[in-house]
Amino acid sequence: MGGTLNSTPCKCMLLFVFILILRAILLPPLHGFDGVEWSNFVFIRNHSPASVGVRQDKFLEVPQIVWGLNNQKIAFARACLTARLLNRTLLMPSLSASLFYKEIDLLQPISFDKVFQFDKFNALCSGFVQLGRYSDVLNRTQVLEMQKGSGRKWTVERDLDQLRQHSKGSSNDHEIIRIVGKNPFLWHDHWPVKDYAKVFECLVLVDEIAKEADRVVSRIIAVGNTESMEKENDSSSIQPLPYVAVHMRIEIDWMIHCKKLEQRLQTNQICSSKKEIMERVGNIAGLKTPVVYLAVADQLLKNSSILEGWQEGFLPFEKKKLGVDGIYSKYPYLIQSAIDYEVCLRADIFVGNSFSTFSSLIVLERTQKMIRMGIDDMCQTDVRWPSYAYNIAGESNGPMRWITNMSDSSLKAISYGTDHISC
Repeated sequence: MGGTLNSTPCKCMLLFVFILILRAILLPPLHGFDGVEWSNFVFIRNHSPASVGVRQDKFLEVPQIVWGLNNQKIAFARACLTARLLNRTLLMPSLSASLFYKEIDLLQPISFDKVFQFDKFNALCSGFVQLGRYSDVLNRTQVLEMQKGSGRKWTVERDLDQLRQHSKGSSNDHEIIRIVGKNPFLWHDHWPVKDYAKVFECLVLVDEIAKEADRVVSRIIAVGNTESMEKENDSSSIQPLPYVAVHMRIEIDWMIHCKKLEQRLQTNQICSSKKEIMERVGNIAGLKTPVVYLAVADQLLKNSSILEGWQEGFLPFEKKKLGVDGIYSKYPYLIQSAIDYEVCLRADIFVGNSFSTFSSLIVLERTQKMIRMGIDDMCQTDVRWPSYAYNIAGESNGPMRWITNMSDSSLKAISYGTDHISC
Protein backbone atom coordinates (compact mmCIF):
# COMPACT_ATOMS: atom_id res chain seq x y z
CA MET A 1 0.00 0.00 0.00
CA GLY A 2 2.86 2.34 0.89
CA GLY A 3 4.47 1.65 -2.46
CA THR A 4 1.22 2.44 -4.29
CA LEU A 5 0.80 5.80 -2.54
CA ASN A 6 4.37 6.75 -3.37
CA SER A 7 3.92 6.01 -7.06
CA THR A 8 4.01 8.94 -9.48
CA PRO A 9 0.48 8.38 -10.93
CA CYS A 10 -1.01 8.26 -7.43
CA LYS A 11 0.76 11.46 -6.37
CA CYS A 12 -0.56 13.24 -9.49
CA MET A 13 -4.08 12.04 -8.80
CA LEU A 14 -3.96 13.23 -5.16
CA LEU A 15 -2.56 16.59 -6.27
CA PHE A 16 -5.34 16.96 -8.86
CA VAL A 17 -8.04 16.20 -6.28
CA PHE A 18 -6.45 18.67 -3.84
CA ILE A 19 -6.45 21.43 -6.48
CA LEU A 20 -10.12 20.81 -7.30
CA ILE A 21 -11.10 20.99 -3.63
CA LEU A 22 -9.06 24.17 -3.14
CA ARG A 23 -10.64 25.75 -6.25
CA ALA A 24 -14.16 24.91 -5.01
CA ILE A 25 -13.42 26.60 -1.67
CA LEU A 26 -11.66 29.75 -2.90
CA LEU A 27 -13.36 30.57 -6.21
CA PRO A 28 -17.05 31.47 -6.74
CA PRO A 29 -18.90 28.75 -8.67
CA LEU A 30 -20.65 29.26 -11.96
CA HIS A 31 -24.40 29.66 -11.57
CA GLY A 32 -26.73 26.99 -12.80
CA PHE A 33 -30.43 26.26 -12.68
CA ASP A 34 -32.85 25.83 -9.79
CA GLY A 35 -30.34 26.23 -6.96
CA VAL A 36 -27.75 23.90 -8.51
CA GLU A 37 -24.28 25.27 -9.26
CA TRP A 38 -21.35 23.82 -11.17
CA SER A 39 -17.68 24.85 -11.09
CA ASN A 40 -15.89 22.89 -13.79
CA PHE A 41 -15.87 19.30 -12.49
CA VAL A 42 -17.14 20.04 -8.99
CA PHE A 43 -20.88 19.80 -8.27
CA ILE A 44 -22.17 22.06 -5.51
CA ARG A 45 -25.78 22.38 -4.34
CA ASN A 46 -26.70 25.88 -3.24
CA HIS A 47 -29.03 25.79 -0.23
CA SER A 48 -29.52 29.57 -0.04
CA PRO A 49 -33.28 30.33 0.26
CA ALA A 50 -32.91 33.42 -1.97
CA SER A 51 -31.98 31.27 -4.94
CA VAL A 52 -34.78 28.69 -4.66
CA GLY A 53 -37.01 28.90 -7.72
CA VAL A 54 -35.28 31.99 -9.13
CA ARG A 55 -32.29 31.75 -11.44
CA GLN A 56 -29.67 34.33 -10.56
CA ASP A 57 -27.32 33.87 -13.50
CA LYS A 58 -29.89 34.85 -16.17
CA PHE A 59 -31.59 38.24 -16.28
CA LEU A 60 -34.56 40.14 -17.69
CA GLU A 61 -34.23 43.81 -18.65
CA VAL A 62 -37.30 46.01 -19.12
CA PRO A 63 -37.87 49.55 -20.45
CA GLN A 64 -38.00 52.56 -18.13
CA ILE A 65 -41.23 52.47 -16.12
CA VAL A 66 -43.46 55.53 -16.55
CA TRP A 67 -46.78 57.21 -15.59
CA GLY A 68 -48.08 57.78 -12.03
CA LEU A 69 -46.80 56.03 -8.91
CA ASN A 70 -49.33 53.22 -8.84
CA ASN A 71 -49.22 52.53 -12.56
CA GLN A 72 -45.46 52.26 -12.05
CA LYS A 73 -45.97 49.84 -9.15
CA ILE A 74 -48.23 47.69 -11.33
CA ALA A 75 -45.70 47.86 -14.17
CA PHE A 76 -42.91 46.86 -11.81
CA ALA A 77 -44.92 43.91 -10.44
CA ARG A 78 -45.78 42.83 -13.99
CA ALA A 79 -42.09 42.96 -14.93
CA CYS A 80 -41.23 40.88 -11.82
CA LEU A 81 -43.86 38.26 -12.68
CA THR A 82 -42.68 38.18 -16.30
CA ALA A 83 -39.16 37.49 -15.03
CA ARG A 84 -40.57 34.77 -12.77
CA LEU A 85 -42.29 33.09 -15.71
CA LEU A 86 -39.00 33.19 -17.65
CA ASN A 87 -37.20 31.92 -14.52
CA ARG A 88 -34.89 34.94 -14.52
CA THR A 89 -33.80 37.69 -12.16
CA LEU A 90 -35.20 41.11 -13.01
CA LEU A 91 -32.49 43.73 -13.46
CA MET A 92 -33.36 46.68 -11.24
CA PRO A 93 -35.47 48.96 -13.46
CA SER A 94 -35.54 52.72 -13.73
CA LEU A 95 -38.69 54.46 -12.49
CA SER A 96 -39.86 57.95 -13.51
CA ALA A 97 -39.81 60.79 -10.98
CA SER A 98 -42.03 63.06 -13.06
CA LEU A 99 -45.64 62.69 -14.14
CA PHE A 100 -44.95 63.38 -17.82
CA TYR A 101 -44.97 60.25 -19.92
CA LYS A 102 -45.30 61.40 -23.53
CA GLU A 103 -42.24 63.67 -23.61
CA ILE A 104 -39.41 61.16 -23.22
CA ASP A 105 -36.86 63.87 -22.40
CA LEU A 106 -38.98 65.00 -19.41
CA LEU A 107 -39.29 61.59 -17.76
CA GLN A 108 -36.63 62.29 -15.08
CA PRO A 109 -35.50 58.70 -14.47
CA ILE A 110 -35.00 57.66 -10.85
CA SER A 111 -33.46 54.41 -9.67
CA PHE A 112 -35.75 51.88 -7.98
CA ASP A 113 -33.56 51.84 -4.86
CA LYS A 114 -34.02 55.59 -4.38
CA VAL A 115 -37.69 54.92 -3.66
CA PHE A 116 -37.92 51.33 -2.37
CA GLN A 117 -35.48 49.24 -0.34
CA PHE A 118 -33.59 46.87 -2.66
CA ASP A 119 -32.31 44.37 -0.08
CA LYS A 120 -35.61 44.40 1.83
CA PHE A 121 -37.47 43.59 -1.38
CA ASN A 122 -35.28 40.56 -2.09
CA ALA A 123 -35.54 39.38 1.53
CA LEU A 124 -39.35 39.59 1.60
CA CYS A 125 -39.82 38.13 -1.89
CA SER A 126 -37.12 35.47 -1.50
CA GLY A 127 -37.87 32.42 -3.64
CA PHE A 128 -40.75 34.16 -5.43
CA VAL A 129 -39.16 36.93 -7.51
CA GLN A 130 -35.68 38.41 -7.44
CA LEU A 131 -34.09 41.77 -8.24
CA GLY A 132 -30.54 42.04 -9.53
CA ARG A 133 -28.08 44.84 -10.23
CA TYR A 134 -26.29 45.45 -13.51
CA SER A 135 -23.03 44.76 -11.70
CA ASP A 136 -24.23 41.12 -11.39
CA VAL A 137 -24.09 40.70 -15.18
CA LEU A 138 -20.96 38.98 -16.48
CA ASN A 139 -21.27 39.68 -20.20
CA ARG A 140 -23.59 42.44 -21.40
CA THR A 141 -23.06 41.48 -25.04
CA GLN A 142 -25.11 38.29 -24.61
CA VAL A 143 -28.43 40.08 -25.01
CA LEU A 144 -31.51 38.70 -26.74
CA GLU A 145 -34.07 41.37 -27.62
CA MET A 146 -37.70 40.35 -27.33
CA GLN A 147 -40.20 42.67 -29.02
CA LYS A 148 -43.47 42.96 -27.14
CA GLY A 149 -46.38 42.83 -29.57
CA SER A 150 -49.19 45.36 -29.70
CA GLY A 151 -52.47 45.99 -31.49
CA ARG A 152 -55.64 43.92 -31.79
CA LYS A 153 -53.88 40.94 -33.34
CA TRP A 154 -51.55 40.63 -30.38
CA THR A 155 -53.75 38.62 -28.03
CA VAL A 156 -53.21 37.48 -24.46
CA GLU A 157 -52.63 33.96 -25.80
CA ARG A 158 -49.98 35.12 -28.28
CA ASP A 159 -48.24 37.12 -25.57
CA LEU A 160 -48.17 34.15 -23.20
CA ASP A 161 -46.93 31.88 -25.99
CA GLN A 162 -44.09 34.32 -26.70
CA LEU A 163 -43.03 34.27 -23.05
CA ARG A 164 -43.11 30.48 -22.92
CA GLN A 165 -41.01 30.23 -26.08
CA HIS A 166 -38.40 32.51 -24.51
CA SER A 167 -38.28 30.46 -21.32
CA LYS A 168 -36.74 27.45 -23.05
CA GLY A 169 -34.50 26.35 -25.88
CA SER A 170 -31.80 28.61 -27.31
CA SER A 171 -33.17 31.64 -25.44
CA ASN A 172 -31.70 30.19 -22.25
CA ASP A 173 -28.22 30.59 -23.70
CA HIS A 174 -28.47 34.38 -23.46
CA GLU A 175 -27.50 35.95 -20.17
CA ILE A 176 -29.93 38.83 -20.70
CA ILE A 177 -33.32 38.99 -22.37
CA ARG A 178 -34.14 42.62 -23.07
CA ILE A 179 -37.81 43.42 -23.66
CA VAL A 180 -38.28 46.10 -26.28
CA GLY A 181 -41.64 47.81 -26.53
CA LYS A 182 -44.21 49.76 -24.60
CA ASN A 183 -44.46 50.52 -20.91
CA PRO A 184 -44.77 47.33 -18.76
CA PHE A 185 -48.04 48.68 -17.30
CA LEU A 186 -49.63 48.05 -20.70
CA TRP A 187 -48.35 44.51 -21.13
CA HIS A 188 -50.88 41.68 -21.17
CA ASP A 189 -51.78 40.33 -17.75
CA HIS A 190 -51.26 36.61 -17.01
CA TRP A 191 -51.24 36.53 -13.21
CA PRO A 192 -53.85 36.46 -10.42
CA VAL A 193 -54.33 39.30 -7.92
CA LYS A 194 -52.65 37.31 -5.15
CA ASP A 195 -49.39 37.18 -7.14
CA TYR A 196 -49.42 40.94 -7.59
CA ALA A 197 -50.28 41.38 -3.91
CA LYS A 198 -47.22 39.31 -2.97
CA VAL A 199 -44.94 41.64 -4.97
CA PHE A 200 -46.61 44.76 -3.53
CA GLU A 201 -46.04 43.44 0.01
CA CYS A 202 -42.30 43.35 -0.70
CA LEU A 203 -42.18 47.05 -1.65
CA VAL A 204 -40.94 48.98 1.38
CA LEU A 205 -40.18 52.70 1.11
CA VAL A 206 -36.63 53.85 1.83
CA ASP A 207 -36.23 55.32 5.31
CA GLU A 208 -36.10 58.95 4.15
CA ILE A 209 -39.52 58.79 2.46
CA ALA A 210 -41.08 56.66 5.22
CA LYS A 211 -40.01 59.22 7.84
CA GLU A 212 -41.60 62.03 5.83
CA ALA A 213 -44.87 60.06 5.77
CA ASP A 214 -44.55 59.59 9.55
CA ARG A 215 -44.27 63.37 9.96
CA VAL A 216 -47.44 64.00 7.95
CA VAL A 217 -49.45 61.33 9.82
CA SER A 218 -48.19 62.66 13.17
CA ARG A 219 -49.33 66.14 12.21
CA ILE A 220 -52.83 64.87 11.27
CA ILE A 221 -53.13 62.99 14.58
CA ALA A 222 -51.89 66.04 16.52
CA VAL A 223 -54.58 68.20 14.89
CA GLY A 224 -57.21 65.63 15.84
CA ASN A 225 -55.99 65.50 19.44
CA THR A 226 -56.04 69.30 19.72
CA GLU A 227 -59.59 69.53 18.40
CA SER A 228 -60.71 66.72 20.72
CA MET A 229 -59.21 68.48 23.76
CA GLU A 230 -61.04 71.69 22.91
CA LYS A 231 -64.38 69.85 22.81
CA GLU A 232 -63.91 67.85 26.03
CA ASN A 233 -63.73 69.45 29.46
CA ASP A 234 -62.49 66.28 31.10
CA SER A 235 -59.02 65.56 29.64
CA SER A 236 -59.07 62.01 31.03
CA SER A 237 -61.94 61.08 28.71
CA ILE A 238 -60.38 62.47 25.53
CA GLN A 239 -60.57 60.15 22.54
CA PRO A 240 -58.47 61.12 19.47
CA LEU A 241 -60.62 62.05 16.50
CA PRO A 242 -60.55 59.47 13.69
CA TYR A 243 -58.82 60.59 10.55
CA VAL A 244 -60.38 60.01 7.17
CA ALA A 245 -58.21 60.15 4.05
CA VAL A 246 -60.04 61.10 0.86
CA HIS A 247 -58.31 60.61 -2.47
CA MET A 248 -60.10 63.56 -4.06
CA ARG A 249 -59.81 63.08 -7.82
CA ILE A 250 -60.98 66.36 -9.28
CA GLU A 251 -57.72 67.43 -10.96
CA ILE A 252 -57.71 68.70 -14.56
CA ASP A 253 -56.13 65.60 -16.09
CA TRP A 254 -58.49 63.25 -14.23
CA MET A 255 -61.69 65.09 -15.18
CA ILE A 256 -60.74 64.95 -18.87
CA HIS A 257 -59.87 61.25 -18.61
CA CYS A 258 -62.92 60.19 -16.58
CA LYS A 259 -65.43 61.94 -18.83
CA LYS A 260 -64.00 60.17 -21.88
CA LEU A 261 -64.06 56.90 -19.96
CA GLU A 262 -67.70 57.40 -18.98
CA GLN A 263 -68.64 57.99 -22.63
CA ARG A 264 -66.79 54.89 -23.76
CA LEU A 265 -68.24 52.64 -21.04
CA GLN A 266 -71.68 54.28 -21.14
CA THR A 267 -71.84 54.89 -17.39
CA ASN A 268 -72.07 57.81 -14.99
CA GLN A 269 -70.25 56.13 -12.09
CA ILE A 270 -66.69 57.31 -12.70
CA CYS A 271 -66.50 61.12 -12.42
CA SER A 272 -67.46 62.78 -9.14
CA SER A 273 -67.72 66.51 -8.48
CA LYS A 274 -66.35 68.14 -5.34
CA LYS A 275 -69.92 68.56 -4.06
CA GLU A 276 -70.78 64.88 -4.59
CA ILE A 277 -67.61 63.71 -2.85
CA MET A 278 -68.24 65.91 0.19
CA GLU A 279 -71.87 64.83 0.42
CA ARG A 280 -71.12 61.12 0.23
CA VAL A 281 -68.24 61.26 2.71
CA GLY A 282 -70.53 63.17 5.06
CA ASN A 283 -73.10 60.35 4.82
CA ILE A 284 -70.80 57.55 6.01
CA ALA A 285 -72.75 55.76 8.75
CA GLY A 286 -71.46 56.38 12.26
CA LEU A 287 -68.85 58.95 11.21
CA LYS A 288 -68.74 61.90 13.63
CA THR A 289 -66.65 65.08 13.43
CA PRO A 290 -63.51 63.55 11.90
CA VAL A 291 -60.32 65.09 10.63
CA VAL A 292 -60.46 64.77 6.83
CA TYR A 293 -57.15 64.68 4.96
CA LEU A 294 -57.59 65.50 1.28
CA ALA A 295 -55.02 63.72 -0.89
CA VAL A 296 -54.93 65.66 -4.14
CA ALA A 297 -52.29 66.48 -6.79
CA ASP A 298 -51.97 70.18 -6.01
CA GLN A 299 -50.06 71.06 -9.17
CA LEU A 300 -52.93 69.76 -11.31
CA LEU A 301 -55.75 71.18 -9.20
CA LYS A 302 -57.81 73.86 -10.90
CA ASN A 303 -60.36 74.34 -8.09
CA SER A 304 -58.71 75.79 -4.96
CA SER A 305 -61.88 75.72 -2.80
CA ILE A 306 -61.67 72.05 -1.76
CA LEU A 307 -61.80 73.02 1.94
CA GLU A 308 -65.13 74.81 1.58
CA GLY A 309 -68.62 73.30 1.84
CA TRP A 310 -67.99 70.39 4.23
CA GLN A 311 -70.63 69.45 6.80
CA GLU A 312 -70.51 71.14 10.18
CA GLY A 313 -68.10 69.39 12.53
CA PHE A 314 -65.89 68.00 9.76
CA LEU A 315 -62.31 69.28 9.84
CA PRO A 316 -60.90 69.21 6.29
CA PHE A 317 -57.17 69.70 5.73
CA GLU A 318 -54.91 69.64 2.72
CA LYS A 319 -51.12 69.96 2.68
CA LYS A 320 -50.93 73.75 3.03
CA LYS A 321 -53.49 74.13 5.84
CA LEU A 322 -51.94 71.17 7.64
CA GLY A 323 -48.55 72.90 7.42
CA VAL A 324 -46.79 70.04 5.65
CA ASP A 325 -46.56 71.49 2.14
CA GLY A 326 -42.86 72.15 2.78
CA ILE A 327 -42.30 68.40 3.20
CA TYR A 328 -43.84 67.64 -0.20
CA SER A 329 -42.26 70.54 -2.10
CA LYS A 330 -38.76 69.11 -1.54
CA TYR A 331 -39.49 66.12 -3.74
CA PRO A 332 -40.50 65.28 -7.32
CA TYR A 333 -44.03 64.12 -8.12
CA LEU A 334 -43.31 60.39 -7.64
CA ILE A 335 -42.06 60.87 -4.07
CA GLN A 336 -44.93 63.23 -3.20
CA SER A 337 -47.35 60.55 -4.37
CA ALA A 338 -45.52 57.87 -2.35
CA ILE A 339 -45.90 59.97 0.82
CA ASP A 340 -49.61 60.56 0.15
CA TYR A 341 -50.07 56.84 -0.48
CA GLU A 342 -48.69 56.00 2.98
CA VAL A 343 -50.85 58.66 4.63
CA CYS A 344 -53.98 57.23 2.98
CA LEU A 345 -52.97 53.65 3.72
CA ARG A 346 -52.72 54.31 7.46
CA ALA A 347 -55.99 56.28 7.77
CA ASP A 348 -58.78 55.03 10.04
CA ILE A 349 -61.11 55.29 7.02
CA PHE A 350 -60.14 55.61 3.37
CA VAL A 351 -62.42 56.95 0.63
CA GLY A 352 -61.34 56.88 -3.01
CA ASN A 353 -62.42 56.37 -6.62
CA SER A 354 -62.77 52.78 -7.86
CA PHE A 355 -61.46 53.77 -11.31
CA SER A 356 -58.19 55.15 -9.88
CA THR A 357 -55.15 52.87 -9.60
CA PHE A 358 -53.94 54.93 -6.60
CA SER A 359 -57.19 54.25 -4.72
CA SER A 360 -57.37 50.63 -5.93
CA LEU A 361 -53.93 49.67 -4.66
CA ILE A 362 -54.58 51.30 -1.28
CA VAL A 363 -57.79 49.27 -0.92
CA LEU A 364 -55.89 46.12 -1.97
CA GLU A 365 -53.35 46.65 0.82
CA ARG A 366 -56.05 47.51 3.36
CA THR A 367 -57.92 44.34 2.36
CA GLN A 368 -54.71 42.36 2.87
CA LYS A 369 -54.36 43.98 6.30
CA MET A 370 -57.88 42.83 7.28
CA ILE A 371 -57.16 39.32 6.02
CA ARG A 372 -54.02 39.15 8.18
CA MET A 373 -56.11 40.30 11.17
CA GLY A 374 -58.39 37.30 10.61
CA ILE A 375 -61.52 39.32 9.80
CA ASP A 376 -64.07 37.02 8.16
CA ASP A 377 -66.80 39.48 7.16
CA MET A 378 -64.92 42.48 5.81
CA CYS A 379 -68.15 44.23 4.79
CA GLN A 380 -69.59 44.55 8.30
CA THR A 381 -70.27 48.09 9.51
CA ASP A 382 -67.82 48.27 12.40
CA VAL A 383 -64.87 46.53 10.71
CA ARG A 384 -61.31 47.89 11.21
CA TRP A 385 -59.67 49.59 8.20
CA PRO A 386 -62.86 50.19 6.16
CA SER A 387 -62.61 51.63 2.64
CA TYR A 388 -65.24 53.26 0.44
CA ALA A 389 -65.69 54.35 -3.19
CA TYR A 390 -67.33 57.78 -3.42
CA ASN A 391 -68.04 57.43 -7.16
CA ILE A 392 -70.62 54.69 -6.43
CA ALA A 393 -73.64 55.43 -4.24
CA GLY A 394 -74.10 53.18 -1.22
CA GLU A 395 -76.58 53.22 1.67
CA SER A 396 -78.23 56.58 2.49
CA ASN A 397 -76.38 58.14 -0.46
CA GLY A 398 -73.09 57.49 1.21
CA PRO A 399 -70.08 55.98 -0.58
CA MET A 400 -70.13 52.26 -1.41
CA ARG A 401 -68.13 49.93 0.88
CA TRP A 402 -65.08 48.60 -0.96
CA ILE A 403 -62.81 45.59 -0.61
CA THR A 404 -60.57 43.88 -3.15
CA ASN A 405 -61.53 40.49 -4.53
CA MET A 406 -58.27 38.68 -3.79
CA SER A 407 -59.38 35.62 -5.78
CA ASP A 408 -59.57 37.53 -9.09
CA SER A 409 -57.69 35.80 -11.90
CA SER A 410 -56.13 39.06 -13.15
CA LEU A 411 -55.43 42.61 -12.03
CA LYS A 412 -57.66 44.12 -14.73
CA ALA A 413 -60.25 45.48 -12.27
CA ILE A 414 -57.52 47.31 -10.37
CA SER A 415 -55.49 48.41 -13.39
CA TYR A 416 -58.40 49.94 -15.27
CA GLY A 417 -61.12 50.41 -12.66
CA THR A 418 -64.48 48.83 -11.96
CA ASP A 419 -67.87 49.42 -10.36
CA HIS A 420 -67.88 45.83 -9.01
CA ILE A 421 -66.18 46.33 -5.66
CA SER A 422 -67.18 43.21 -3.69
CA CYS A 423 -69.23 44.88 -0.95
